[in-house]
Order: sequence, then C-alpha cells, then structure tokens
Amino acid sequence: MQELRGLRTAPELDGDQRGQLMLELEPRLAGCAWFTIGIMAPSSAGAITALRATEARLHWSALEASPAAEIPSPQGAGPVFLKGNQSTGQFSLRQEDGLGTGILITGHAPANPDAEDTWGPLPLDFFS
Repeated sequence: MQELRGLRTAPELDGDQRGQLMLELEPRLAGCAWFTIGIMAPSSAGAITALRATEARLHWSALEASPAAEIPSPQGAGPVFLKGNQSTGQFSLRQEDGLGTGILITGHAPANPDAEDTWGPLPLDFFS
C-alpha cells in the first residue's frame, strides 16, 4: 500500500497484485466509520462507473449527485475529478485537466484517529 503513495496515476496491477492489495486494504477500511473518495478519470462516465463499482464491492450506500453539481456530459471531452463524501451522501464532479487516473479513498474514524488514512491511487477498475 505504501508504494502507491505519491503516485500521480494508479499503476497497472496483475491479478496477484490486486488480490494482495485487497487483502491489505480490507482490514484498514474496516477500522473506519466513513469514507471520502476521489476519482480521477478520463471522462465523467468512467468516474461514475468506478464510483458505482467501489460502492458495490465495499457495500457502501450509493452516493447521489450534489444538487449544485454540474455533471459534465458523459460524451464530453476531457478528464474529470469526482469527489464523494459518505457523511453528506453526495458526490460532485468537475472537469479538470492535468490529472492522472485512479481512485483515492480516505477513511475517517473519529473514535480511532490512528485508523484514519488515505489509500491509493488504485486502478479505476480495482473494485470491478
């Protein structure tokens, strides 16, 4: 997990690497009460697909688009950044150039601050 810190873009992982990374990640996630997620993707459709796959795999409730969010068209050109927050139950999405690609998850644990951390960037299809 530590070797991912500081990467601009998620690395490509083979099946064994994905399995090992998931084994390391799951107990760390279990120590947290709620999460924020950041997804850097080449399109809004890709970001939302990665969000929904993450929610399904981790058994999270589905986040809703913020009422103030201006979600770029799925066919729109250019990279996007999706920011989701379980505390609010919402996500926002904006076009942003100069990003890499990947998923960043931050765990929040008010009762156990030592469990809090940020993990990633993970490949966009990591939770698929």
